[in-house]
Amino acid sequence: MSAGMQRAGLGLKLVTGAVVAFLYVPLAIIFLYAFTTQSAGFRFPPPGLTTEWFGIAFRNPEIWEALRLSLAVAGVATLVALVLGSLLAAAVARTRFFGREAISFIVILPIALPGIVTGLALRSSFSLLGVPFSMWTLAIAHATFCVVIVYNNVLARLRRSSPSIVEASADLGASGLQTFRYVVLPNLATALLAGAILAFALSFDEIIVTTFTAGQQRTLPIWIFNSLFRPRQRPVTNVVAILVIAMTFIPILIAQILTRDPATRRSRAAR
Repeated sequence: MSAGMQRAGLGLKLVTGAVVAFLYVPLAIIFLYAFTTQSAGFRFPPPGLTTEWFGIAFRNPEIWEALRLSLAVAGVATLVALVLGSLLAAAVARTRFFGREAISFIVILPIALPGIVTGLALRSSFSLLGVPFSMWTLAIAHATFCVVIVYNNVLARLRRSSPSIVEASADLGASGLQTFRYVVLPNLATALLAGAILAFALSFDEIIVTTFTAGQQRTLPIWIFNSLFRPRQRPVTNVVAILVIAMTFIPILIAQILTRDPATRRSRAAR
């Protein structure tokens, strides 16, 4: 290998390291100050380390109530997104009709809009219709952008799949339900699961749209945001932030593994 290529390789490694540090050093700070003995403010290095903030966080009923609400909202939004997103993807991928591309654009638009615009629009709609703010308004609001995640995953899988497998199933005498159960669903299973996981993670830590449609309720991200204005709650807030990081990082990692190309997964498993 030439010296020029070696220098280029070293430069690329340094840039990669700098990008990784830029992304993850702030997260490392959250982890560090979740164990500090200092109850307010930041001082480096921390005066001492302790795990007492974890006990305080786990004994706080407000945190558990906010966590239950976040899980419930994310679960309902994910179920709605699975049904609507997969049906829309099937319609766009397997049929031709007037306005198909326009529908695809309309479905994707909510995730491209600023969250504050989506939140304001939904809040105005709920108020105009006289719908009281509740867990259901939150779930509906979150479903508007969770549908996009499922839609994109399923649509990509359908476009990579040959429609001839459905035709072959029909030629062999399978009914529509049998074809769906034994041919279509297994082919879409990982895409559906990955879409559901990503949608759940996105809903779980959403705060902007939630702020506009929650009313007096508090999800876990809203609890964290409100606690930032109470300096002596800072270490407890960091503990809860670690919980949120874990509950979003792990599903996203699983979704990334599931959405890899099957040939790539097989080649890595063979090594």
